[in-house]
Amino acid sequence: MDKTFEPAAVEARIASLWEQAEAFRAGRPERADAEPYCIVIPPPNVTGSLHMGHALNNTLQDILCRFERMRGKDVLWQPGMDHAGIATQMVVERQLAERGEPGRRDLGREAFLGKIWEWKAQSGSTIINQLKRLGASCDWSRERFTMDEGLSRAVVKVFVELHRQGFIYRDKRLVNWDPKFQTAISDLEVMQVETKGNLWRFRYPLAAEPERFITVATTRPETMLGDVAVAVNPDDERYADLIGRMVQLPLVGRLIPIVADSYSDPEKGTGAVKITPAHDFNDFEVGRRHDLRLINVFDSEGRLDLKHNAAFLEEAEGDDLDAVLALHGQDRFEARKAIVAMMDERGLLEGIDQHVHMVPHGDRSGVVIEPFLTDQWYVNVKPLAERALDAVREGETRFIPGNWEKTFFQWLENIEPWCISRQLWWGHQIPAWYTPDGEVYVGESFEDVLPAALASAVERGVLEPAQAEAWAADPAAAAGFLVRDEDVLDTWFSSGLWPFSTLGWPDETAELKRFYPTTTLVTGFDIIFFWVARMMMLGLFVTDDVPFRHVYLHALVRDEKGAKMSKSKGNVIDPLDLMDRFGADALRFTLAAMAAQGRDIKLSTQRVEGYRNFASKLWNAARFAEMNGCVREAAFRPDSAREPLNLWVLGETGKAINEVTLALEAFRFNDAANAAYRFVWNVFCDWYLELAKPVLQGADGPAKQEVRAVVSYVLDQICKILHPFMPFLTEELWGVTADAAGGRDGVLALAPWPVDPAVDAAAAESELGWVVELISGIRSARSETNVPAGAQIPLVLVGASDITRNAVGVWGDTIRRLARVSEISFADAVSGRAIQLLVRGEAAALPLEGVIDFDAERARLTKEIDKLAGEIRKIEAKLSNADFLARAPEEVVEEQKERLAEAAGRRVSLSEALARLA
Repeated sequence: MDKTFEPAAVEARIASLWEQAEAFRAGRPERADAEPYCIVIPPPNVTGSLHMGHALNNTLQDILCRFERMRGKDVLWQPGMDHAGIATQMVVERQLAERGEPGRRDLGREAFLGKIWEWKAQSGSTIINQLKRLGASCDWSRERFTMDEGLSRAVVKVFVELHRQGFIYRDKRLVNWDPKFQTAISDLEVMQVETKGNLWRFRYPLAAEPERFITVATTRPETMLGDVAVAVNPDDERYADLIGRMVQLPLVGRLIPIVADSYSDPEKGTGAVKITPAHDFNDFEVGRRHDLRLINVFDSEGRLDLKHNAAFLEEAEGDDLDAVLALHGQDRFEARKAIVAMMDERGLLEGIDQHVHMVPHGDRSGVVIEPFLTDQWYVNVKPLAERALDAVREGETRFIPGNWEKTFFQWLENIEPWCISRQLWWGHQIPAWYTPDGEVYVGESFEDVLPAALASAVERGVLEPAQAEAWAADPAAAAGFLVRDEDVLDTWFSSGLWPFSTLGWPDETAELKRFYPTTTLVTGFDIIFFWVARMMMLGLFVTDDVPFRHVYLHALVRDEKGAKMSKSKGNVIDPLDLMDRFGADALRFTLAAMAAQGRDIKLSTQRVEGYRNFASKLWNAARFAEMNGCVREAAFRPDSAREPLNLWVLGETGKAINEVTLALEAFRFNDAANAAYRFVWNVFCDWYLELAKPVLQGADGPAKQEVRAVVSYVLDQICKILHPFMPFLTEELWGVTADAAGGRDGVLALAPWPVDPAVDAAAAESELGWVVELISGIRSARSETNVPAGAQIPLVLVGASDITRNAVGVWGDTIRRLARVSEISFADAVSGRAIQLLVRGEAAALPLEGVIDFDAERARLTKEIDKLAGEIRKIEAKLSNADFLARAPEEVVEEQKERLAEAAGRRVSLSEALARLA
């Protein structure tokens, strides 16, 4: 074996080995009768590059897939990518601009889409290659893309069927509008930015009493041109006599009512709010409750649209109207300044207050998002949501951790219609066609809708029968008569079909029959609504079955202080950089070991480096075994072992296998990783190999031969239980520790999962367990009471049983060597001053008179315990302070909780040390 394990020299070669063995291929002939297990990958954006969220998500999926593959199941980890409509279009448009080539509008739709397909062919697989580098064991031969032919056919078919059953319709509603990209965007593409702005207070005069005013407060003065009401709280006595009266909208002259609505909060601003239903989501709901008009005063680029705006001009009048119309075409923020100035000139600006508030921005464009009234396609998801809710309530799909079910219920019980259209070119074009007089027809193709459109046009008298017959005979000639909707579908629509469309639906494929419903979905909690819920709704609609049985929702990866990673903070940790420095295995193990259910991961480079050292520790243990002649014996049977040391480690091996297995079955990734870590580092490397050294370095004989066989056997089991977490290291060890005679029967990735050797290790565990705990206790006591590291100290066993005396007879030299004990004696009682130990009911003492100052140590420990008690009181006071909890950043609160736990643990440890001194 090489002296050190070098991930960079191994990973590519091991990946090639798996590829040659087709290790990750689903449907292997030898597994034809095996239980199927399927995970569909959350499709990364085609524009994407591996970030820490991807690294965590795919590591956890890979752990499950490798685990179940080794358990003999027919595993399909279905890979693929999302076409990422707005992100991809933005990338290609930017590249065209940088190269000085014609823009999207100049190229036209067909040519521009050609440019995107060219870009995808050249640069669109970056993240797939990075996932392979991470060790993702997907069946890469089945990779899908949301815009490939099969998935596109599925999208159209589902859209048409939803429309046919009345779930999809077209409506004019408010959407999140990105004025830069000029498209509706989803809530997930909106980021809330804390902004230092202003709150303007405007006086609106009563129509019947122009000298009397009601004052409204607004952060968006430019929208006042579209005001249709003023709302006050029905319980606000200040305005009780004004409800139902009219005010004259300044600058515009429009008469608008004062309405009573609980949306108005008497404690905020002036208690009276302007209502602009076409430019605010909350106002839109108020408008619906009071049957108010919708007046949109912006165009798609966020400029004032007034001059030819019939809704705005209706009922507008007064001396100021010409000045307002002069603002036509101004950007919304320039118009804001002008309107504030005009209100000030007229004495209607009561005041300006500084105001910090959250302002929505497009996550890719960076511009302020505008609530915009526009015609869009919607899905009435309420009935679909009911079926999804029932599926979770009845246990057909289970969320892990279970508390996320409550979030799922809250979202779906209050679900609103889903806007599925986007004003982009890259995506699935909506399968709807319009006639010149505005009739709309939905179908799977132009030829599909043409007959109905022609028949209706003839019936309505807008088309001559002869012309209709001619176009029916030559559909290409009717292209001008039926024009396809230019919009595309929200990418969440196509990804909502992902669990079954990737398996071949709408065709009745063998894969669909075998692997659907899929077994497990692993994803982030932040897309429960956007993706998980939509897959549930669409999967039940299309297949009448849930798309997955389990949904594991992982938390966020934060920086080491608990802050969210962001480029602006400069605290982003690049997984590719960590893999370059420490190897993929170290990164994977770090993420798994910290992935406690429901808890965010605080990632630090030092943790990854620590697990790189763990990999080195195992590698060195394997080298030690090689140098001591520990060669794998294929015929070795654990129940043939006779030596207590070997029986003990075989018993511990069984415990570790069972712990890891049960934890992975329960999605407790951190418990599984930490159980494997403890066994490998503490039990195998630190104890078993150390205790076995005298035998391995002694004379040849049956005992030595048995130790060699057990070392090799346990190393094999270690490789197996660690393989899901550290696939490259373990696959390399699996190869280099193959016996010279016949090698291995295939790659480790396809080896069977280990089973408990089930040896009778009770007596051995009693003997060796006592030795290990005694040595550990002595080491701990020495450390806590400041015994000099090099000091050899006596050990007295008090009232020792015959079993303990026999154990000392066998392991006395080992105890003296590893605990730095000068001598071991037996006594009925301890004389003089000594540290007291209790190990599995057996008393022991370390007479340290003259080695340490007992009184000084007792005083030191007491002082440290008191100091910790004071620190604990301070932290507890902070954490019980409601104001602190409300104001402090999340990471600060979490840090205080961790400090409390650390201090409490340290206090317990020191209290035990103090008790031993007594």
